[in-house]
Amino acid sequence: MTTLSMKTMFAALLAGSLAAGAAAPAFAKADGAGFDPARFQQHIEKRVDKALGGTTATADQKKQVTAILQAAFADMKGLRDKRVETRKALQDAMSAPTIDPAKIEAIRAEQMKTMDESSKRFTKALIDAGNVLNAEQRQAFFKAWNERHGRDHGPRKG
Repeated sequence: MTTLSMKTMFAALLAGSLAAGAAAPAFAKADGAGFDPARFQQHIEKRVDKALGGTTATADQKKQVTAILQAAFADMKGLRDKRVETRKALQDAMSAPTIDPAKIEAIRAEQMKTMDESSKRFTKALIDAGNVLNAEQRQAFFKAWNERHGRDHGPRKG
C-alpha cells in the first residue's frame, strides 16, 4: 500500500468534498425522486475519464477508479436515505406540542453518526482510488477534478 503525504491526503479530501458536492444534484430531492442511479454511474465514469484523460493512467486504472467511486456513491445513497429519515424525525420532534430536548439530542447524535459513516466511506474510496494511481497520476487527477468545478475554497469576501 502506498503511503500518502499530508499534502496529497489533503488534496484527496478536498477532491472528495468536491465529488460529494457534485453528487448533490443527483440526491437533491429529499424523497430521492428524479434520481437515476444508472445515469449517475455514467456521470462518474465520464468524470473519471476526463480527470485522468491527460495522464498516463491505463484503461484498467480508469476502470478501477471508476468502480471504486461508483461503489462509494452507491453506498452513500443508503447513508443519504438515513439522513433524510433523521431530518424528518427532527422536523417531527420540533413540530410536537412540547419540545423534548433528550429526543432532539438523540436525533442530533444520529445525524453525527451518519455523517461520520459517510465521511469514513468516502475517505476509504479516496484512499483505494489513490492506491490504484501513481503519485503523478493522483496529483493530475485531483487537479483536473478540482479545476472542473472552478470553485474558490478560500475565505469568503465581503
